[in-house]
Amino acid sequence: MKTTSAVPSRRDYWAQQMQLGYDLIQQVIPFEVHECGEGFASLPDAAERAGIEMQFSESKIAGELERVFFIREGLVNKLMDIGRAMNDRGWILKIEDGYRSQDMQSQLVRKPELFDAILKKCIWENGGQLPPTELVFRRATVLIANIPKIGTHMSGSAVDISVFRRDDGSEVWRGNPYLEMSERTPMRSPFIEADDLQNRLEITAIMEAHGFMHFPFEFWHYNQGDAMGNILSGHPAPARYGPVHWDPQTNRVTPYDEPLRPLNPLDAIEQEIAAATQRATTSI
Repeated sequence: MKTTSAVPSRRDYWAQQMQLGYDLIQQVIPFEVHECGEGFASLPDAAERAGIEMQFSESKIAGELERVFFIREGLVNKLMDIGRAMNDRGWILKIEDGYRSQDMQSQLVRKPELFDAILKKCIWENGGQLPPTELVFRRATVLIANIPKIGTHMSGSAVDISVFRRDDGSEVWRGNPYLEMSERTPMRSPFIEADDLQNRLEITAIMEAHGFMHFPFEFWHYNQGDAMGNILSGHPAPARYGPVHWDPQTNRVTPYDEPLRPLNPLDAIEQEIAAATQRATTSI
């Protein structure tokens, strides 16, 4: 672990990275999107057909909502190539999450274990005092995509991943498991061990070789073909994928009417802060 004087304090680093994340989001918001209308395809089905060893999370995303391991059809073969490359290396790609509906993403922002973790970090950032609602809103926007256009899972163009070893089933350790909400969360955090950073970067190299760009502020998130992916890859053309409602029966997609409208506005975040504060008080 780096301990030189060049490394900022944990609190300063957290605040700096979250601000950089918010600045990136401001670039995504006006970026042009020409929704292509492409449907979705099943990752588990594709992996089975291709004979690729791949794992899929068995946990709920929020409440009783099942995870949806579907992404845009044009991205499936690229993920299969990634899975094959990892198998050849002795690794197994685990898909933690794929497409999220509007309801899933909205509930995820309010999921107590995630919201409480973000609020705790915001209190820490704010010197131990309850932070302004706007600060929590910004941090949640960076870490849980509280605006549809920046929520690449809602575009069906993103996956959250972990990686495991084929020989013994152990995780290729990245410093923390999926999910982590702290100063260790950014991809190049100086607060993880050198070996863990190397694992993050080697996994990222495989993902990005097939066009899945890493979100710099979460070590598990990769996406492509959406506004965020085009910006991260330096591709100025309009994005193909925007947030959509997906009908699994017909495999038809419908673009969001208001992709910039927060899923949880400030007043909802304020209510969640009150609920989280109550949970913390009750648990003492």
